[in-house]
Amino acid sequence: MRVLVDTSVWSEALRRRSKAETDVIREFRNLIYEHRVDIIGPIRQEILSGLRENTQFEKLEKHLAAFPDLILETADHVMAAQFFNTCRSVGIQGSNTDFLLCAVAARRQLAIYTTDGDFLQFAKHLPIVLHETRHVDRKS
Repeated sequence: MRVLVDTSVWSEALRRRSKAETDVIREFRNLIYEHRVDIIGPIRQEILSGLRENTQFEKLEKHLAAFPDLILETADHVMAAQFFNTCRSVGIQGSNTDFLLCAVAARRQLAIYTTDGDFLQFAKHLPIVLHETRHVDRKS
């Protein structure tokens, strides 16, 4: 199954100051090697927003160019609004981008890879599949 990767994972992998490879970074790297990663324009925008130096921006933009955006359709935005309303009706809040990510994933039968705990709440009420980090047993 292809995987729509949320900003939280991209940020951990691309902006992390520590050189330590976390399970999330390792999983993300494996998804890239398996050619299973998808992105949408609003996620790309979030990743590139807030960079202070133009050189950082340009470098990151070049790295992201390897991942073409899925084309969004009107139906994605309509479903995102429905998802927003569904969740709000049970007291769950989220951003427009979060619900757009859910809608795109649901319509295209993609899993969502995120470290954002809000998606666990969304998944209780929306027809989404969350990608879980595959843990590798490491022998000492």
